[in-house]
Amino acid sequence: MKPDLPKMSFGSDILSDFDKAIRMEWLVTNGLGGYASSTALGVNTRKYHGLLIAAFNPPVDRRVLLTKLDEEIRIENKTYPIGSNEFKHGISPEGYRFLVDFSLNPLPTYRYVVHGVQLEKTIFMPHGKNATIVIYEVFNPHENSVSIRISPLVNSRHFHDVTNKGNLAWNFLQKPFKQGTTIQPSVPLSTLIISSNSGKFFAEEGKWIEETYFRVDASRGESCLDDCFQPGWFELYVAPKERNNFYVLAAAGKSENEAQSLFSSIQEGHAGIDALYSQELERRKSLLTRFQERYVDLEIEDWLKWFILATDSFLVNRNSTKKRSVIAGYPWFEDWGRDSLISLPGLTLITGRFEDAREILLTFKHYCHNGVIPNRFPDKIGDTPIYNTVDATLWFFNAVLQYLKYTGDFNFVQEELWNTLQSIIENHVQGTIYGIHMEDDGLIAHGPQLTWMDATANEQFVTPREGKAVEIQALWYNALKTMELLATCFKQKEEAGKYSSMAEKARKSFIEKFLNPNENFLFDVIHRDHADHSLRPNQVITVALDFSMLDKAMGEKVVEIVQRKLWGTYGLKTLPNNDPRYIGEYSGDWNHRGNAYHNGTVWAWLLGPFTTAFLKVKNYDESWRRFAFENFLQPLFREETFKAGLGTISEIFDGNPPHSPRGCIAQAWSVAEPLRAFVEDVKLKRPPCEQQVLGALS
Repeated sequence: MKPDLPKMSFGSDILSDFDKAIRMEWLVTNGLGGYASSTALGVNTRKYHGLLIAAFNPPVDRRVLLTKLDEEIRIENKTYPIGSNEFKHGISPEGYRFLVDFSLNPLPTYRYVVHGVQLEKTIFMPHGKNATIVIYEVFNPHENSVSIRISPLVNSRHFHDVTNKGNLAWNFLQKPFKQGTTIQPSVPLSTLIISSNSGKFFAEEGKWIEETYFRVDASRGESCLDDCFQPGWFELYVAPKERNNFYVLAAAGKSENEAQSLFSSIQEGHAGIDALYSQELERRKSLLTRFQERYVDLEIEDWLKWFILATDSFLVNRNSTKKRSVIAGYPWFEDWGRDSLISLPGLTLITGRFEDAREILLTFKHYCHNGVIPNRFPDKIGDTPIYNTVDATLWFFNAVLQYLKYTGDFNFVQEELWNTLQSIIENHVQGTIYGIHMEDDGLIAHGPQLTWMDATANEQFVTPREGKAVEIQALWYNALKTMELLATCFKQKEEAGKYSSMAEKARKSFIEKFLNPNENFLFDVIHRDHADHSLRPNQVITVALDFSMLDKAMGEKVVEIVQRKLWGTYGLKTLPNNDPRYIGEYSGDWNHRGNAYHNGTVWAWLLGPFTTAFLKVKNYDESWRRFAFENFLQPLFREETFKAGLGTISEIFDGNPPHSPRGCIAQAWSVAEPLRAFVEDVKLKRPPCEQQVLGALS
């Protein structure tokens, strides 16, 4: 029996609490890096919100083209706006007051009631297309016709920017047709085609809706006023006692030909809009079915269904390689090397998407330069990545190892990755960019701001961690042991011996230098003769990895103190609250947030390695697995999934209770790592080839 799609619904009791409902956000993605997103009230609170944010160079170069659709219902001679926008002086109009229900089923659906007239709209994106479709259903119980007016608000700006019409070097041009219009800036930037299958489009010269206000961006000290162009409106009538169904389609392209081709393929396709909608629902059902078939005895509750569907939202096509990549977080992150490789097991391996896993590995292999995997692909500058990372490269080895544990596919690794892996090790031994090099003690030294703790404030590195960071050494050892394993399997005895010796040297140096003699935890960074005594969560990675340099006794001490000092309900704090640098709230402008980012803020992704490390030292005892679920994972799974980024998990949380969600509303590793730990460690659904792969070194 196929699992049903999950549903969450919020009635007027929740929606009437404005402050709560305005913080609930939804996200729909298209597999290209493009998306649609807004709040449960339909009021945009971020410059990143919109009904169509198109990725013109998937998965980057993202532009806000259709900001929203504002509806009005005219009954007899009175007009009732049901759309809402926020300005500095407040919400106008207050159409959200007619909203009686908002649901994800699993796609966002708003239901309004105005004097008995019911209007329902559902938003979806055809997978793999820069298009959004809004399906409407209107019921008119009255004796007279009612009219529905739908006014698009459009833009053509990069999603990091806002529009000030007074500063524009261009204006909008449109080519109306009976049931829609084509809209372009006079300077070619993009083309948007909007059409309805019912009623008529009335084009105006167009007017501007000026200075819409984004409250979240304002609270972050960012640009928060935006001007939108209103090109006209759609109008249609609903006869007495009639139920009318129609849709509005928005299709985008960087050029008019590209937009027209996409628009025509959707409009003139044999499938039709209803079939496209059904296909998207079936695609989502197939994700749940595949998961259920892999884990037949695992009960798939609604929270788990949401997590499985959320994994899909981060998997995107990269145009430059014609292969898959991973969006680190929505709305504003691009595909990052570190995030992609940490997330790979949870997004692709436990979900059985092995081809996607292969393509992600090949994407980052393609861009490996001087033995370094890219840190990220900036959204605005095309396909030239930035390489300021030391850990992304070492997570690449772990991702390869996890892939083997699930597939046993040594042929792929040998044919496609082995030479790259060898080159990476050699570059690290000889020394490469950003001061990354192996020192005489066999450990890896590196420059500042190269680990995942990479925030800046006041043009300074907040946690520079220059020298030898603890998790970098753990990942380096894990990489060397993985290379020893591969060389052994590939019958390269001399190479296997070399990697084995390097690993053992690194292990001995690590034990000698990183064990804090005065505390039961590890130093966070060793830099020349200085040891950083900061208690940070990075050390749990040394316990969680397959190849650990720590014995069980030391692993237990690390896990115990991290649990006792850094636990933060939805993840691990990045500093204990008794540290003088601790900042318990991630808020304010860039500098305040930068200082807080890794100095107290809770990170959900750390639940993955922490849960793995905890159960590893507890020998996966059944009672401890139950304890880990109830105390570590359950609050995230059963609470946060239904709060901020609906159906997904936020990037970070405040260090102080109640640990309010912050940052991105949907973060790849926040979903992937807790999900992986739940399946592999709590439910003990171990990778099928694990014993065979790891046994190669025994």
